[in-house]
Amino acid sequence: MSDSNTTDITNPSIFILRGIPGLEAAHVWISILFCTVYAIAILGNFTILFVVKMEPSLHGPMYYFLCMLAITDLVLSAATVPKMLSIFWFNSREINFSACLTQMYFIHCFTAMESGILVALALDRYVAICDPLRHSTTLTNSVVAKTGLAVLLRSSILALPYAFLVRWWSYCRTNIIPHSYCAHIAVAKLACNDTHISSYYGLFVVFSVIGLDVPFITMSYIKILRAIFSLPTKDARLKTFGTCGSHLCCILSFYLPEFFSSLTHRFGHKVPLHVLVLIANVHLLVPPLFHPIIYGLRTKQIQDRLLKLFTRKWT
Repeated sequence: MSDSNTTDITNPSIFILRGIPGLEAAHVWISILFCTVYAIAILGNFTILFVVKMEPSLHGPMYYFLCMLAITDLVLSAATVPKMLSIFWFNSREINFSACLTQMYFIHCFTAMESGILVALALDRYVAICDPLRHSTTLTNSVVAKTGLAVLLRSSILALPYAFLVRWWSYCRTNIIPHSYCAHIAVAKLACNDTHISSYYGLFVVFSVIGLDVPFITMSYIKILRAIFSLPTKDARLKTFGTCGSHLCCILSFYLPEFFSSLTHRFGHKVPLHVLVLIANVHLLVPPLFHPIIYGLRTKQIQDRLLKLFTRKWT
């Protein structure tokens, strides 16, 4: 579709996504990488769900939270990557206004959910290591379900104003979004209205999610490390710390891309646009890819169950 339809658009029925501006010639090659990452993420997260469902010994708090994380990653991937691939492969750049709002809502909602689930996993590790005798009585199935519901409610409520703001604004500049998905910051730049309220709300969300979750995770791991270093033998310390290794890797794979993406969008005024868009894409693609790989490689129970499945199949 032509990009000439860019003026006097008060209430556009469609937006036009440009993909990765400046790298249009490389879209096909980028799509191969994105498609590979997407396929591995889908396969890996479904494998986690299947293994936990089939193995009764994995029906515990940590694995229930891990399933929540896998579902979150699947939804986040499905909400963004298929549209990206349709842009790269078929030049299908149009996106309905309502579909754009829905995609934006899902991105903000499930990104916040991911952060909340990482907090829940930190809580599980804290109780398991610092108060192991009360782990089964503290984190009951009811508590796990209520924690998951609380994370879902917080994320759903915090993401709603983004969609309301976008629907309320008028657009007189253009309907072309220089991005590969409906990023709130990119859409806000198209509005004629004063969008300062959007910036203020974005800071409020950052404080409400990362500003609360990261300190909670940090405090949990300070107490966990104290408990680990108080163990009498080196083997016991290594074995106990190994149970936290997967979670720490998942925390880094989520918060580091999130941190760099937020930092570059807010302060990287001289950073090329295609770099900003690539960093934003990495922020969405990396966690769903790494989480199942990290837990699959570092969690012995999941490894054993997969080995049993493959052994039984070949036998």
